[in-house]
Amino acid sequence: MKRHLSKLDPPDLEFQPLVVIELAKDAKEETREWLVKKIRDKKKDGGTQLLIKPLVISNDEEYIYVVGGSTKRLLLGAESVGMVKECIDGSMKPFIYSNRKEYKDWTEDGENFLSMADCQYIIKYELDNLRAQDEKNIPGYPNSKLYPGKSIFRRLKTSGIMIQVFPLHDKEELKRLRHQWYLRIKLAFQPIDQIQHYFGDTLGLYFAFLEYFTMALIPMALIGIPYYFFDWEDYDKYVIFATFNLVWSTVILEVWKRLSSAMTYRWGSLIMKRKFEEPRPGFHGVLGINPVTGRKEPIYSSFKRQLRIYLVSVPFVCVCLYLAIYVMMIYFDLEHWALAYHQEQQSTFSNLLLYVPSIIYAVVIEILNRIYKIAAEFLTSWENHRLESSYQNHLVLKVLVFNIVNCFASLFYIAFVMCDMKLLRQSLATLLITSQILNQFVEALLPYWLQKRSSRKIKKKVKSLNVDTDYTLLEQIHLEKDMDTYLGTFDDYLELFLLFGYVSLFSCVYPLAAIFAVLNNLTEMYSDALKMCRVYKRPFSQPSANIGVWMLAFETMGIIAVVTNCTLLGMSSQVSTLFQDSKRDLILTVAAIEHALLALKFILAFVIPDKPYDIQVKLARLEFESMEALKKNQQMKLSSESLTDDEAMDS
Repeated sequence: MKRHLSKLDPPDLEFQPLVVIELAKDAKEETREWLVKKIRDKKKDGGTQLLIKPLVISNDEEYIYVVGGSTKRLLLGAESVGMVKECIDGSMKPFIYSNRKEYKDWTEDGENFLSMADCQYIIKYELDNLRAQDEKNIPGYPNSKLYPGKSIFRRLKTSGIMIQVFPLHDKEELKRLRHQWYLRIKLAFQPIDQIQHYFGDTLGLYFAFLEYFTMALIPMALIGIPYYFFDWEDYDKYVIFATFNLVWSTVILEVWKRLSSAMTYRWGSLIMKRKFEEPRPGFHGVLGINPVTGRKEPIYSSFKRQLRIYLVSVPFVCVCLYLAIYVMMIYFDLEHWALAYHQEQQSTFSNLLLYVPSIIYAVVIEILNRIYKIAAEFLTSWENHRLESSYQNHLVLKVLVFNIVNCFASLFYIAFVMCDMKLLRQSLATLLITSQILNQFVEALLPYWLQKRSSRKIKKKVKSLNVDTDYTLLEQIHLEKDMDTYLGTFDDYLELFLLFGYVSLFSCVYPLAAIFAVLNNLTEMYSDALKMCRVYKRPFSQPSANIGVWMLAFETMGIIAVVTNCTLLGMSSQVSTLFQDSKRDLILTVAAIEHALLALKFILAFVIPDKPYDIQVKLARLEFESMEALKKNQQMKLSSESLTDDEAMDS
């Protein structure tokens, strides 16, 4: 990325703006001057040594600042965050500024070495680590307390002084990416490397997983088509399809681990050292000393947190699960009423009415899922977890438990209590199709339409302003600061997880589930691409080595699928006729098959390495070279100390 001035920059701006900071309209002048000075100060004086300039964009006294950095400052920042880059010999190593000429794509001045996303990640890292020195409070706000080591930006956000911090889009690069990604409807793979280069590893991994999952569903879809047109109760075909389903769900996850490790190694995030995790912005407690860092930070009793979890959160989740079950029973009452009405009337209208309860129930499920997620986020935040990773793990656990019960409980009840395979197929198809339509509308089409309306209003407002600032940059900041903020891949992975559940749990009784899943994912690729490029602000790039806790969630669903499919096999009429004289033998046989398939699943997971052999060799070589370099440094240090002692003795 070239850090030179362009037509996007106002005439008096001496650097390319990368990040925008918006302060509250009532932010005091003393506070603004102090913040600007802290950002401009040298690192040794406790600043970030970045470039910042206020940008007056309207007469409403909106306090907007643009932040950038010199080429050398950003390159040194890449070294401090442990950014990994490819060397001339093809190996991946952490970037070291003094060895900069050893890296691939290095030019004389280094302007093109870092991408815009890299630079924005470095700036965010530096701003997040801007810490108070001797300040007791934020200047101008005596109630907003500070202490040595406290993150200034976190305190500004929690105090409401800072509205938002977001990275700017590169309009030219985004235009090229959109053209490659979704503007041309064609049968081709997504430009994953370009997506990662622009949005970072986290989003690059998500879109790679979405594409991979879609491709992995195609064999299931192709096999499911002939199965759908044959006899549902054909035992031989039923067993073969269920067995293929179980092996498929295991193999695709293991192969994905290998593909993702190869991708993240190429991107540099697989070997990027994880930084010491700082406290969450919302974490609070009594001021104390962190025994690891020695810095002052809030301390909160883990015992109090456990009390909140087990005395409040767990009962709340149980009550919500009970509510989901209660709603499910109302749905079955509606199904019974619709069926009785159809048997009495036997008309086209009554036949269509049979699908209405399932459609209503699917809509209610989506509404309950979204309401519960809001409550789960509030509750998890109230539990006061210190680390963001701990917060995310507890939130994912809460949401997954409820979504599994809310989305799949009715299907389990129909399959194993009512034993009605016809109703199971109907309910699965209705839930699957309805949820896909609702998700596409709520997540992409509605936000895009709202954003288009907002953009037209903002453009009219910008044209009416009488300012000296360059119009193009002014319009861009106005448009982007009012866009919705992308909250992460949580909802996107959750949607894929539920889709994986529908396919792996019950597709043996409704083989067309995989086909609908493929169609959903194809539209999901384009709708997600649209919302990332047109609806949301550009998110900060984040290094990621894998899809995190979601891999465990998918693997757990795969284990549940083994139990479910084996039980469905045992309930089939063909299997039951083989064990007419002894139900005990039937149960033992099904349990034996289940254990055998679980054993096969774990054997496959063990036999298929998580990382390809060449990646294992490269990682081992890098570790060996690091140990050798450390050993060499220690020997040089000992030699230097020994030489100093000898000189002292001679003198």
